[in-house]
Amino acid sequence: MSRVAELAQALVRAESINPSLDPSGSGEHRAARVVAEWCEQAGLEVELEEAAPGRPNVVAVARGSGGGRSLLLNGHLDTVGVAGMDDPFSGRIEGDRLYGRGAYDMKGAVAACLVACERAAGLGLRGDVVVTAVADEEVASVGTEAVAASRRADAAIVAEPTEEQLGVAHRGFAGFHVRVAGRAAHGSRPDLGIDAIARAGPILTRIGELDARLRNGEVHPLLGTGSVHASVISGGQEYSSYPAFCDLDGERRTVPGETDETVAAEVAALVGDVDASWELTVTRGPFAIDESAELVEVVARHAGDPERIGLPFWTDAAIIHAAGVPTVLFGPRGEGAHAAVEWVSLESLERCVETYTAVAGELCS
Repeated sequence: MSRVAELAQALVRAESINPSLDPSGSGEHRAARVVAEWCEQAGLEVELEEAAPGRPNVVAVARGSGGGRSLLLNGHLDTVGVAGMDDPFSGRIEGDRLYGRGAYDMKGAVAACLVACERAAGLGLRGDVVVTAVADEEVASVGTEAVAASRRADAAIVAEPTEEQLGVAHRGFAGFHVRVAGRAAHGSRPDLGIDAIARAGPILTRIGELDARLRNGEVHPLLGTGSVHASVISGGQEYSSYPAFCDLDGERRTVPGETDETVAAEVAALVGDVDASWELTVTRGPFAIDESAELVEVVARHAGDPERIGLPFWTDAAIIHAAGVPTVLFGPRGEGAHAAVEWVSLESLERCVETYTAVAGELCS
C-alpha cells in the first residue's frame, strides 16, 4: 500500500465515534494516538492538546527555516455512529476504495494532510506547514475553536470531502427553541384550560410561510437561498388534560449576508403575539471567500483548475476564516458520509497529497 493508504486504513480501524452523538463512542483518543505515533516516526513536531476533557487535538508541524508564510491543513478525527454498518472498522480495501466509518468523512483526508506535511518537511521551506487533526467537528467544533483561538496561519485548507472541487463558500445554520405557554386543566373543563399545542399552530404556519419567502428570495450564486423548518415538536401531559406547554425546535439555514440578528428578528416575528418564550440555541455563520483571493488561485492552479463550488452543509472552515485566516475547502472523492456504506478513493487521496504539497511549496517557500 501507499503511505497515505496505509495511514488512512489505520485511522479507519481506530474507532473515534463522537460520544456527544453516541454514548457508546470512545471519542478521538485512539485515532489521535495513531496520528501522534505516525508523526513521531515521520520526524514531524507533534503535540496533543486537549480541546475538552478527554477530547484531544493533534497538531503536527513541518517547521520551516523562518521568514516564510505558514499553511494550515485542517481535518477532524471524530465520526458519527455506525448503526446499520457491516464491519465499520475493518478498513477493507477493494480496488481503489477504502471502506469504513470515517474513510470519506474524513480520516482519508486527514491522512492526506499528514503525508503532505511530511513531504513539505523535505522541501526546505521557509514557512511552517501545520496539520490540525481536531476533535468534535460533528457536534460543537470545540477542536477547531481551540485551534483558532491559539494558533495563527497565513492560509488554510480544510480537507472536507469536496470531490476534488474547490469549496469557496458554504451555508451556516441557527437552531431556535420556542416554548408556548398554556394552562393545565382537566379535559372536561375548557373554561379553565388553555391548549398550548393549539396555540403553537400559528407559529408552525408562519414557519412554512417564511420558508416559502426565503426560497423565493435573493439567490446566492453558489449556495442558493436560505431555508427554515420545524425540527421537533412536543407538549402536553396526558390524553385527558389541556397541555400546559408546547416545545418547538427549528432550524434556519443561512447564506452569506444573513446574520444571527437576521435570524433573531425572524424568530421573534414567528412567535408574534403568541404567549411564548424563545431563544437561539446554537448559531454557526456561513462562509465565503473572495474567489479572486490569492489562496483560491494557488489551490486552483495546483488542483488542475477545478470547479469553484458552494457546499450546502456547514464546516469548520467558517471558524478558521472568521479568525482572519484565508480559507478554502478541498478534499477527496468518495461516498457515504454518515451512511451505512462509506468509502474514499485512494487515487483521489494521492492527488490530494500532491495538491496540498504543491500549495505548501508555493505559499511557504
